[in-house]
Amino acid sequence: MSLAPSTSGTMKAFRGKLHFPIIMLCTIAFVSLLYTERISILLSSNPFFKIKSCSKRGSVIKNDDHRNATEDKIDGSVVDDRFVFDPEECSVENGKWVFNRSIKPLYTDSSCPYLDRQVSCHKNGRPDSDYLHWEWQIEDCTLPRFDPEVTLEKLRGKRLLFVGDSLQRGQWQSLVCMVEFIIPEDQKSIRRGRAHTVFKAKEYNASIEFYWAPFLVESNSDLHIIGNPKERILKVDSIAKHAKHWEGVDILVFNTYVWWMSGYTIKSYWGSFPNGEEGYEELEAPAAYRIALKTWANWVDSNVNPNKTRVFFTTMSPTHMRSADWDNPEGMRCFNETKPFLKKGFWGTGSDKRVMRVVAEVLKRMKVPVSVLNVTQMSNHRVDAHTKVYTETGGKVLTDEQKADVLHNSDCIHWCLPGVPDTWNQIFLAHL
Repeated sequence: MSLAPSTSGTMKAFRGKLHFPIIMLCTIAFVSLLYTERISILLSSNPFFKIKSCSKRGSVIKNDDHRNATEDKIDGSVVDDRFVFDPEECSVENGKWVFNRSIKPLYTDSSCPYLDRQVSCHKNGRPDSDYLHWEWQIEDCTLPRFDPEVTLEKLRGKRLLFVGDSLQRGQWQSLVCMVEFIIPEDQKSIRRGRAHTVFKAKEYNASIEFYWAPFLVESNSDLHIIGNPKERILKVDSIAKHAKHWEGVDILVFNTYVWWMSGYTIKSYWGSFPNGEEGYEELEAPAAYRIALKTWANWVDSNVNPNKTRVFFTTMSPTHMRSADWDNPEGMRCFNETKPFLKKGFWGTGSDKRVMRVVAEVLKRMKVPVSVLNVTQMSNHRVDAHTKVYTETGGKVLTDEQKADVLHNSDCIHWCLPGVPDTWNQIFLAHL
């Protein structure tokens, strides 16, 4: 039966009985509409459906309005929906620095007796302290707080050795200071050497050590430091002299970067080290770096048993010599900076991407797995956290006259302690 228009232009009323199939179709359509609307409301209003992704968790739902947020409010309470940190799934370089006055270092440069004066900024007269209260928040995951007791338990019965330059020494000092205060005085000791320094936690039968090898491979500037980079000579295919001190260690953490970045070509030797300055070849820094890093990688692959020893590599620590990089062309290097440069993805001229690529390419060809502590991106933002003029040179703290010459005497390479290397160690512990 069809509906036809009446002569008055209105529809005639239907007077017949509805057939059962029509009733069923209407009922199904109505229920489907209600179900669809209910799901839509749930997905759009309930934050527990807004799942964030880490690198290996596959495709998930992610609301655009929530993309840059780390917290939602539900019924007045704050919920952090980031994943618990997993080094296999979360990238530490994807994050931001957040100021948090409640965050306080586990030590000061007065409370920890193991800090060099070079990095003791507060002792050396640095007047500001906000640089101590920034924390790195990873975009997708929560980075665990550093726990000294957990760290020492993980190190129980083990040797941990940091190998590299003065920036690696800073990371070593940071870690020692972050755990030593919970150890009774009669249960800890330190033995300092020209190249090898050992801190021991006797109760845990553990040691946290540092070995000085700024290039990892041998050079004529290893112990008797040559200030003029033009006079430094590297034996890029030789590492045994240093590496004999790395054998039998349970956890090895390497770095090498800033000594390669002098701006000059690298005088590089192969084969036996000749007397005098003949026979070397001058290479661009990335080329010499690649040969040296392959020498290191070959040693690791040939001498490290991955079932007994874990190997880490700390990526380059950025320098901040050019204030125009962070939109401050009138600045004096990093001297006047008191807060991070927060522009997302900022990458200054003090971080050489060519070297970063060399590290990635060499590591991916190694047989022994190496865990990368990628501290470069996060540290790039910290233009505020260097030692500046609140440091020492030639074994002496800068004089007032030297401090006044900020353009020539601001150290925008090394980091104040406490400071940025504490976050590096927070990441290290999360990987350990």
